[in-house]
Amino acid sequence: MKKYILLTVALIACFFSGYAFDKYSIDRNDLPEAARQFLTEYFPKAKVGMVKTDKHLLKKTDYDVKLVNGTKIEFNNAGKWTSVDCKNREVPEGIIPKNIRNYVKKNFPDVKIVKIEKTISKYEVGLSDDVELTFNSLGQFKNMKLDD
Repeated sequence: MKKYILLTVALIACFFSGYAFDKYSIDRNDLPEAARQFLTEYFPKAKVGMVKTDKHLLKKTDYDVKLVNGTKIEFNNAGKWTSVDCKNREVPEGIIPKNIRNYVKKNFPDVKIVKIEKTISKYEVGLSDDVELTFNSLGQFKNMKLDD
């Protein structure tokens, strides 16, 4: 019985300690240099509404940025973007790999890219008509699904 109590206390402590590592601010200087440059290049007029710094015990720090216009951008610990969600506005063209831009223009000429996420192995692209496209890391089309 004592073992279970100690285990429960340890789990609760771990759970709550995760929240203690999050930090919120509105200062873009809290971001790595690469993230600040990204914001300056692709969102030069946008104001930062919030920067959330996520520090994890077993994972490196990442950053969630919300701009005043509603755009959400996630950066990894090095300041490289991993996700850009512009809601109903178009993702800046320079962020989207050329192969993906060309595919969307050719196959979905009347829609815009409003969201893009990248991982080591793929890109997921959200279109303004609620279609989600998946591409491999080279920008080659893999599949399509309707976003629910």
